[in-house]
Amino acid sequence: MSDGWALKTIAECALDEPYATQIGPFGKALMAEQYTSSGVPVLRGVNVNRGRFHDDDFVFISESTADALSKFESFPGDVLLVHKGTLGQIGLMPSKRRHQRYIMGNSMLRVRCDPSVLLPEFLYYWLSSPQGQDYLFSRVSQVGVPQLQRPLTTLREAQLRVPPVHVQSAITSRLEVLDDTIELNQRMNHNLERLARLIFEAWFVDFAPVRAKAEGATSFPGMSSDAFESLPTELVDAQIGPVPAGWDLVPLSALLMLHGGGTPKRDIAAYWNGSVPWFSVRDAPADSDVWVIDTAERITDDGVRNSAAKVLPPGTTVISARGTVGRLALIGTPMAINQSCYGAQGADGVGDYFVYFSLQHAAAELRRHTHGSVFDTITRATFDSLQRVRPPQELLQAFEDTVAPYMLALRNNCLQSKTLGALRDILLPELISGAMRVPETGVADGDQ
Repeated sequence: MSDGWALKTIAECALDEPYATQIGPFGKALMAEQYTSSGVPVLRGVNVNRGRFHDDDFVFISESTADALSKFESFPGDVLLVHKGTLGQIGLMPSKRRHQRYIMGNSMLRVRCDPSVLLPEFLYYWLSSPQGQDYLFSRVSQVGVPQLQRPLTTLREAQLRVPPVHVQSAITSRLEVLDDTIELNQRMNHNLERLARLIFEAWFVDFAPVRAKAEGATSFPGMSSDAFESLPTELVDAQIGPVPAGWDLVPLSALLMLHGGGTPKRDIAAYWNGSVPWFSVRDAPADSDVWVIDTAERITDDGVRNSAAKVLPPGTTVISARGTVGRLALIGTPMAINQSCYGAQGADGVGDYFVYFSLQHAAAELRRHTHGSVFDTITRATFDSLQRVRPPQELLQAFEDTVAPYMLALRNNCLQSKTLGALRDILLPELISGAMRVPETGVADGDQ
């Protein structure tokens, strides 16, 4: 139990140095007009909403601007959190990172712990726990954009039970094993998705195997000999540029069967909290994870029957069609989708993975063809307006056979990460509160 764990504020656990607890630049100190295409990355909510730290998707500022904002620089071991907008997101700046410098954005808070009192990993997990989240959300202003009231003071005044450092280390090491595996799966998924995407682009965007055959090659890396033999030996001019001779040019819609979604009536309780996952855009996975395994909300069979929602099979591609257009996911388990999305399956022999990567490649073009006075929107007619080649059936099948091992491994990683995340969420409040004891025999000598 937590008997004997000292009750301390975060301020009491912070380093005794200037800016140990710090809010990001205020007002005009950092404006969007100062962002550049490269330079020093600016930390935002997106960097702390995918595990401990997402080291990508930055905006940048110049070195000179970063020098002027040096008190907002973040160093390894800093605990990061969002105080405005998407609240409740917690991050931990790693020691291994892609850039030399990082500057906090104006929605960020930072704590620099005194490691002789409080390990930053323990504070990260406490802020991520139900206890820490309850504290933060109990101090949210209800006016305008969600934000913490007096954010820096709120952070400094937060109280938590602080065990001895060696106990903190034992607790966090157990949680870190789970998070390390989840992050390893994410890195593996990034590579697996990239490999499958590069194959799609080589075969069906750059037509590299056809070009190689036209230059006299007798094979192409990664392509079966039968598939290579089926290729033409030249490219011909078409409306969309050079395409392989003999390949049909068709509307994108001719490659797809599109399914609309629907939302059961919110005021009928019998339609909600059922067993059918119900996808909305917020359920879209990180790009490299591809598969959506579960959803924030579930509906009942009655909800499906009494709405436009329909249950779509695994392998269906979901694409957001309203608001944030072009977000993609592959359905990993039977689920319904809401009306802001389309479900897409292959038509006339086109496979699941060809559909997914075709829509991924077309996403930017689809966004350029949006319309609507309130929300950007794409319709079925938008898919009719885009021209694509239809490869011969033997090549379509060869592509599915080639990338299926990558995509299925990626799905298995997502399933494992979901299980590990659920286990971590069960253990986290028990360990961090002291309700579950950690065996002291597993503590390293250096942590005593």
